Amino acid sequence: MESISYAPILERIHAALEASRAVFARFTPGAIETEYKIGHDPVTEADRALDAVLRKELLREGEGWLSEESVDDPVRLQRSRVWVVDPLDGTREFVKGIPEFCVSIGFVEDGRPVAGGIYNPATDETFLGSIDSGVTCNGKRSQPSQRKTLDGALVLASRSEVKRGEWKPFENAAFTIRPMGSVAYKLALVSAGLADITFTLTPKNEWDVVAGAALVQSAGAFVSTLEKTTLTVNRPNPLLSGLLASGPFLKDKLLALVEPHIRVAEERMAEETR
Repeated sequence: MESISYAPILERIHAALEASRAVFARFTPGAIETEYKIGHDPVTEADRALDAVLRKELLREGEGWLSEESVDDPVRLQRSRVWVVDPLDGTREFVKGIPEFCVSIGFVEDGRPVAGGIYNPATDETFLGSIDSGVTCNGKRSQPSQRKTLDGALVLASRSEVKRGEWKPFENAAFTIRPMGSVAYKLALVSAGLADITFTLTPKNEWDVVAGAALVQSAGAFVSTLEKTTLTVNRPNPLLSGLLASGPFLKDKLLALVEPHIRVAEERMAEETR
């Protein structure tokens, strides 16, 4: 059977990430006017400008589009190839001038994340990868963490979840917890071996995690839903219960760690979807 190459898709993703540089140059993190959506999520002119640029650079005839900053078009459900993007993941950090925000581009084929690109302009890091090519960080081949024990592991946690006290059950664990914004950026760091684990037991939308999940999978690392199933996306309701990601040898350790807390996460998901 002929193997599929996602090289043309990666070229498109890279071009879109490069185009986002010019957009970011127009704004100063920590000094930008902010509006708030229903639900109190912040949004800025940068979010909207990035969305327009990404759509122009990425979308082609016959492909679907799902973006946090675009009105959802259900036509995407009829497409086998779909772009799932968050033009500015970590808007709260962007507004505060904290260097933990990024452009997040995921490419999905038949419900499966197969390619992704993430660019953090504050740290000048670009992560790019596909399931047939592996992952690069700033153009250099990378690999996920090879750690086999949680002792001394670096675990990236949601800054918001830590503030809400959702990580208290893990405070006395043998690993280091580092609060950080942007779930997409955290997933990118795990894919490149710059962190060992990240997980969220709080519902996330597909645009939050698809690009990062594609990178983690492309690196040969572990990524899963809280239900311990393969991540399948481009669904009518893009809300997910949460996500787990780690280096390949920490899969069982991570699943055992979060197992006692899954029920609470399931209840939280039920509340979100009522």
